[in-house]
Parts: sequence; C-alpha cells; structure tokens
Amino acid sequence: MRTYQDLFRTPEFTPLFLASSGQVAAQTVSGLALGTLIFQATGSPLLSALAMFGPALAQMIGATTLLSAADRIPPRAALTWIALLFSLGTAAQAVPGIPVWGAFAIVLGLGVVASLGGGVRAGLLNEILAREGYLLGRSMFNISSGVVQICGFAVGGVLVTALSPRGVLIAGAALYLLAAIAARFGLSSRRPRIVGRASIAETWRTNAQLWSSKPRRSVYLVLWVPNGLVVGCESLYVPYSTQDAGLLFACGAVGMLAGDIAVGRFVPKRWQVRLGVPLCLLLAAPFLVFALNPALPVLMAAVTIATVGYSTGLIFQDRLMELTPEELSGHALGLHGSGMLTMQGIGAAVAGAVAERTSPATGITLTAAASVAVTLMLIPGLRVRGEAREAIADDLALPEPSPGATGP
Repeated sequence: MRTYQDLFRTPEFTPLFLASSGQVAAQTVSGLALGTLIFQATGSPLLSALAMFGPALAQMIGATTLLSAADRIPPRAALTWIALLFSLGTAAQAVPGIPVWGAFAIVLGLGVVASLGGGVRAGLLNEILAREGYLLGRSMFNISSGVVQICGFAVGGVLVTALSPRGVLIAGAALYLLAAIAARFGLSSRRPRIVGRASIAETWRTNAQLWSSKPRRSVYLVLWVPNGLVVGCESLYVPYSTQDAGLLFACGAVGMLAGDIAVGRFVPKRWQVRLGVPLCLLLAAPFLVFALNPALPVLMAAVTIATVGYSTGLIFQDRLMELTPEELSGHALGLHGSGMLTMQGIGAAVAGAVAERTSPATGITLTAAASVAVTLMLIPGLRVRGEAREAIADDLALPEPSPGATGP
C-alpha cells in the first residue's frame, strides 16, 4: 500500500474515515464554543483551557478501567454508541442555564468514554489496513484532522461571534450524530480481536505488560509529554487573544497537515527514524516567540512552523507498533491515545495555572520551554536496536485465556 488512493480502495476504510472525520469536526467546533462560553462566564484562563481540553484529563480513568474492552467488543457497535453518547452530552452542554460545574461534569464523563473509543478506532484501523498500511492510514487520518480543524476553527470562530456558543454546541451535537450514522451503516460486523471478558484487572495487567519494556516506555513518554505540553500552549490562545484564537488554531492545523503529508507520504522510512526527535523539538521551540508578544503575522508563522512537528507522532506510533504484538494493537494504541490526551489535559491545566499567576504569554513560553527540556531528557531511551525489538515482542506474549472466559 503506497498511495492514499490505495487506502480508499480498501474495504471499510472510507466509512471509518468518515466517522472519524465527523467526530473531529464535532470536537473542534464544540471545544471552541465551550471554551468561549466558559471564559465569558468566568473570565478564567484556567477554566477556559480546561473546558476545551478537560476531557483529556479523564482519559486516564478510562485507560485504567475500560481499555481492556478495546480488543474484546465488536468495533461497529462500540463506535456507534460512543458517537451517540457524545452527541447527547454536547447537546446537554448547550442547555441555557447549565452551571459551570454541570458542564465540566459532562466534559469529564465524555472523556472517560473517549479513551475506549480511541482504542477501538485505532485497533480497527490497524486491522483493516494490516501492518504495512498503518502509517499511511494514520497519516491520512491526521491529514483529515488538519483539514477539518482548519475549517472547523475558522467556521467555528465565525459562528461563535455571529451566532452564539450554544448554537455552535448544537451544531457539534449534530456532527456527532452523523459520525454515529457513518459507523453504523458503513462498517461491517466484526468479531472482537481477543476472546475473553474485559475487566479492570485485565486492563491493569495488560497496561503493566505494555509498560514493562524500557524502549517502549520511552516511546510512550515521547508520544505523551512533549505533545501534551505544546497543547497546553495552544489552550491559552483564547485568553491570549480572544478575537484571534480561531485564526491561530487554524494556522496550527495547516502546519500539522503539511507535516503529516510530508512524513506519511514522501519521507523515506530510513529518514523517518532520524527525524523523530528533531520534529519533537520543532514542535515546541517556535512557541518561545510568544515571550516577545510579537505582531499577529509573526505568531501565525511561528504556530504554523511549530505544528509541523506534530508529525513526530506518526514516526513514534509506527515504532510502537513494531514493539507490540498485533493482538494487542487496539489496547496499545488506546493506551497511547489516552495517555497523550491525558497529558494534553495536564498541559492545559499547567499552562492555565501559570497564566493565572502571570500572563497567557508567559504561560505559553514556559510550557514550551518545558516541552523542549523533556524531549532532550528522553533522547537516550529512544535509541532502540533491532535485536531489542524481538526480545520485547517475546516478553509480551500473552498467556492463553482461561477456559471459562467468554465474550463480553
């Protein structure tokens, strides 16, 4: 599988792609609307950041309780019901008079469920495309996210100003509903990848097994922490400049789109391994320019250049799959997604807390500097040798399910 056209000729890729794109569109417009609504109600940069990225904080709860189900439940039913739940939750946030704590309760509840959805979706993508097509498929999903976010932030910013944040939340609920329809009627019924009962104990056991390898642990950390801190920088766009926030988010989506196309389609495999760490550093370093409070065009250029570095996620996800048995792909990718989104929530909280005591510009600058420092500290653990990969795969061999195990 060498081209993006090959992906869309693969059975079931298109409906999965459409369902995922619908959810990204819904998350984009509803997140911007809720962040604006909370900022208007409270004037707090911290609460505004948490409103936009707070669901990520709850991801780790789901990753430690629900994630064993990612490979043990039928994927079509799971993706359909999760999208419907998000549609209902987003519509509830638009109800006039809902208290701030009520909006946050919904945000956190949806975040717990999202951890399972991410694992199911990533595992199904890996199953549909097989190992050799995963990076290209993941690149296509990221490109779609970039395009959708460019349009979503631009259109969402206009709608929030012209209409109201609550009206945009209703639009987000409708987009989640469309994603549910695409999943239900576009995907075929598939058996779970693993026969057995999902449980909290099984989730903990597999998480510990995935975490047991030092090289894989370093890959998880580089996928989680630098990325999460940079998202913390982005979470301060609204308090930094409310009128320009949508434009800065759109610039970030442009940079992410360019990076994913370059790495996923054109950069040879031998160069991808070498570019992982430099791209991770590129992701954070341009945000340091916020310390100078420059003109908007400079900020737009810095954000666009920086977010090219998000393509480092493709490189390290591919390495994670090299270090993980195929039958655990959904769980492993779900743990990656949940950990990454949790760190994004933590990054938003850290950046928002710094901004509360100083200023949004200072919060962005210090959080970006922390991302650079973490990447530099992780470099020694990312030097993985080929023979180590075989040993890691052997260590991850799962015991046979107990005779009494049944499907969920």
